[in-house]
Amino acid sequence: MSPNSSSRRARTAGAIAVVAALAAVAVPTTASAAPATREAAIAQARANVTHNAGVFGYGAGQDLVLKDVVLDADGASHVRFDRTYQGLPVVGGDLVVHQDARGRLKDTSRAAAHDAAVKTTVPKVPAQAGAANAISAAPGVRDATSSPELVVWAADGTPRLAWRTVVEGTGEHGQPAGKVVVTDATTGEQIESYDAEHQAAGTGNSEYTGQVTVDTTPANGGYTLTDPVRGHVTKDAGNLSASSIKASSGTPFTSTTNVWGDGKKFSTNRATAAVDAHANTAWTYDYYKNVHGRNGIKNDGKGATVFVHVGTNWDNAQWSDSCFCMMTGDGDGTTDPEQVDLDTMGHEMTHGVTSATANLRYSGESGGLNESTSDIFGTMVEWYANNKIDTGDYLFSDQSTPPWLRRFDKPSLDGKSADCWSSSVGKLDVHNSSGVGNHWFYLASEGSGTKTINGVTYNSPTCNKSTVTGIGNQKVAKIWYRALTVYMTSTTNYKGARAASLNAARDLYGAGSTEYSAVAAAWSGVNVN
Repeated sequence: MSPNSSSRRARTAGAIAVVAALAAVAVPTTASAAPATREAAIAQARANVTHNAGVFGYGAGQDLVLKDVVLDADGASHVRFDRTYQGLPVVGGDLVVHQDARGRLKDTSRAAAHDAAVKTTVPKVPAQAGAANAISAAPGVRDATSSPELVVWAADGTPRLAWRTVVEGTGEHGQPAGKVVVTDATTGEQIESYDAEHQAAGTGNSEYTGQVTVDTTPANGGYTLTDPVRGHVTKDAGNLSASSIKASSGTPFTSTTNVWGDGKKFSTNRATAAVDAHANTAWTYDYYKNVHGRNGIKNDGKGATVFVHVGTNWDNAQWSDSCFCMMTGDGDGTTDPEQVDLDTMGHEMTHGVTSATANLRYSGESGGLNESTSDIFGTMVEWYANNKIDTGDYLFSDQSTPPWLRRFDKPSLDGKSADCWSSSVGKLDVHNSSGVGNHWFYLASEGSGTKTINGVTYNSPTCNKSTVTGIGNQKVAKIWYRALTVYMTSTTNYKGARAASLNAARDLYGAGSTEYSAVAAAWSGVNVN
């Protein structure tokens, strides 16, 4: 929707001040009754922000938009908000309100907007001009259309008005493709550009997960691939090549026998890819629910739509927030089959979880953390499923891209990814800067040195020559999930991720625990201190 309207201009004309304190301070509290319910926690969080406006940089013209709520067993709560100013989204203004069991403010987590102010007016620039500039900044997107939106850009700590334009179209193989281009609304200078869709770059030979159980729904004398337990539906996209796939697109798979697919690679039976997609979506849903207590991608109990056979010779997979759906291609048609293996499916759907929680920006170090989070939980879905063909390992996408697309013990073995943090890591492609987070996860889980797990030999060195002892991936994944959903914000970088995961380890296991020490040692082992 274009923001170029007189009512929007009237609302945003005048001074804009977006202020959020960053300094570690003793946070004043507001006593109240215990927030026994989600609704009470939300109400108390809003009150805490209002009563502590100076801490949050909250003032006239601002509003809070609820994003997520985490309730701890001891009654504590963590309420996540996005921020608006005079109706405009404040990018980098998100925050988390941490409250004790009585609803008193304990601490805060805040994104990049801090002690800075901008006084400006809505520029006299037509929205379409910004859209044209954005399209030219996305040369790889064909048949592009654009949707500009006026925002308060504060992701880099200098709040100013900007056009955030989503450019959507098709890629080389007809797959949905897009860019988000951000330009300064006054000067027209491009602030940043990043992929609108989260993709895994896969090229390889896929294996399926063998004979599995899929949950279906009776319909019209037969069955459909609609999961009545988890709510997701798997559809045939019919090689639709438009980037405008919606949840209503495609055709549901049906069967009169409730027997699906033939289990062959490069199968002419279109239901074969659907079997893996449907089962792996269920495993992903179950992993998040049974391990982390999360009820679906958005924690609202709603299932996603899963599309197979997207595009023509599209050798990839992706999650799309816009249609709340997972999309998979058919491979290149000659050597690579469908991209529906366990860790790839878990990876892409985790992008949806990240979007619904910390919403790590898909750029710079936060983009690397976004990709690493998907690699971590995609891998943990594989361990959770305990499938006899696709066994648990630290080799990401090894089934669809043998011998592997990325690996955790020494990410640089792919020739592009980073093992260790440095000041230049944020300049790498997010699929390569993710190596720092993946390496940390391996060290925290399994430790440094040589180790053979499920028949695979790993050798993980540390960047500071230290020796790290692991605590197991189950514990580390729980720590990372709490860090993501409770402490991280949209602009969290690797240093912030260290702090967030240590906070999570403290919450789960105690500040003096073996787990806390292992998390810290693993971060130091990848040069994040």
